Amino acid sequence: MSAMLEVRSLTKHFPVRRGLLRRVVGHVQAVNDVSFDVNEGETLAIVGESGCGKSTIGRTVLRLVEATNGSVRLDGEQILNLPTDAMRDLRRKMQIIFQDPFGSLNPRMTVAETLAEPLLLHGLATPDNVDEKVRELLRTCGLSSFHAPRYPHEFSGGQRQRVGIARALATRPRLIVCDEPVSALDVSVQAQIVNLLQDLQAQFGIGYIFISHDLAVVRHMAARVAVVYLGRIVEEATAEALFAGPRHPYTLSLIAAAPRPDPTIREESKPVQGDAPSALAPPSGCAFHPRCPMARDICRTDRPELRTLGATRVACHFAEEVAPEIGAPQPTATAPRLQRRLDVLQGAALKEQSAT
Repeated sequence: MSAMLEVRSLTKHFPVRRGLLRRVVGHVQAVNDVSFDVNEGETLAIVGESGCGKSTIGRTVLRLVEATNGSVRLDGEQILNLPTDAMRDLRRKMQIIFQDPFGSLNPRMTVAETLAEPLLLHGLATPDNVDEKVRELLRTCGLSSFHAPRYPHEFSGGQRQRVGIARALATRPRLIVCDEPVSALDVSVQAQIVNLLQDLQAQFGIGYIFISHDLAVVRHMAARVAVVYLGRIVEEATAEALFAGPRHPYTLSLIAAAPRPDPTIREESKPVQGDAPSALAPPSGCAFHPRCPMARDICRTDRPELRTLGATRVACHFAEEVAPEIGAPQPTATAPRLQRRLDVLQGAALKEQSAT
């Protein structure tokens, strides 16, 4: 049985133009040869540092940014070469939730107008029943009909994000790209939004591409995790396997860089050092080698391909040596680094559930 979404060798390079004639002098390699699947009702998280290309992956999958190369299939249908009319029909199956709900909502449109627009555009409502459809969407996303005539500036950040989720849900999508949907919210509101997304997934069978830098939220939300560095997936595994025993030095560094729940805790693993190289001129060999504490000569010359190692796909020449080489905790002790943050998130979620 094939996956709902199949992405193969997805590549996006942005041309860099300079001079009076705007000649192309190079390319920013934002996404390079990325492949993954998303099943119906599954959440794939994409994580990495700012600027690693994770948001570009999500937008390229949706064709908000046109791909340079590769293949994207939704329910078996190739979408990258679809003409405009066919793509318009397909867009109802693919939606996005943006990081900044205030910036993504039209300040001159009421919530009712914002939600009615996609319903009418895609023939999912008529002028006679659109108001009832809008009220139903609001109820589904934890709002009420009282909010329908209001404008975005009249809402809190969490309420605006609920409106953004309702707008994405309006077209009954198969896939939603969640681009840092909770990063601008406080922990209690984060828990509410994460709970809402999980409830909607269980109710409608939606597949999520969940883009985030918050590993505690990712661990709470995702079934599988893809770690991206400089436009390439360097590790992919189930959330349980990845947090229990990361196999790439970069993944281990991301986990080590998570906020410490207790300043008295001492760990041997260190956060990633230095700045990421430029995507305009990536390093030869493994792109992570200038920052990797276990880099060797082969890392500087030969780029490692993704290979299967147990339950993990990893692109590292020395993945088998990562844990002992870097001094990582044993698999059962990797998670406590994030445990307090995760406990806070789960505690807020339980508090919200008991209140309702």
